Amino acid sequence: MKLCFSTLACPRWSFDDIVNTAKDFGYDAVEIRGVGDKIYAPDVTAFNAKHIEKTKKRLATLDLRIACLTSGATLADEKRFSESMAEAKAYIDLAAELGVPYVRVMSTGTPDFSEGNAELTAVGYAELCRYADGKNVTPLLETNGVLCDTALLARIMEYVPCENKGVLWDVHHPYRYNGEQPEETIANVGKYIKHVHLKDSVVSDGVLTYKITGYGDLPLKKIVKLLEKEGYDGVFSLEWV
Repeated sequence: MKLCFSTLACPRWSFDDIVNTAKDFGYDAVEIRGVGDKIYAPDVTAFNAKHIEKTKKRLATLDLRIACLTSGATLADEKRFSESMAEAKAYIDLAAELGVPYVRVMSTGTPDFSEGNAELTAVGYAELCRYADGKNVTPLLETNGVLCDTALLARIMEYVPCENKGVLWDVHHPYRYNGEQPEETIANVGKYIKHVHLKDSVVSDGVLTYKITGYGDLPLKKIVKLLEKEGYDGVFSLEWV
């Protein structure tokens, strides 16, 4: 089992803080959702043209890798579509330079169901897959927003003609917001899952509260076992919002 953590949980840490902590605690990788005061990864100092080779050598020395670059691109938002496409392509270019295999994109930016154009998501996602083809980078659509419904997500995957496609399964959102059992999610999109976000929560009196992994009531052990049975050999990323 390969583990990483998302930098969403440590917004004030420097890149050195991030990789040193990952190494000290025995992680296999990190997932980049901002570094320090920069949420937009192409603006991170460690990734600019002056520092990127040093950064790659540093990661190699520590025997760490970056599992995924987590963009904020929201393809179902008609008002932000052009901006999101440009952001996603910039992330794909950076991932190619860094040797990172995956870039996260979303339908909408909220974890639960929200209004969004699923058809526009499919069209934009297909374009991103074509753009990334040949760069050794795969854009991943996350299970959030309108795509908490993984039957809909499966239809989008089937629509995209590229092999260079995949799903980021945030295990929390379909379970909490669409009532999907893990078996249903895997039946819908299991063959496309390339990266996994693990988080936990409880619901009390209709109010959802995130909990440290293992202290909520999501069936995380079952999820891991089901994925391993399916042959999943990717990274499990601990994400704290």
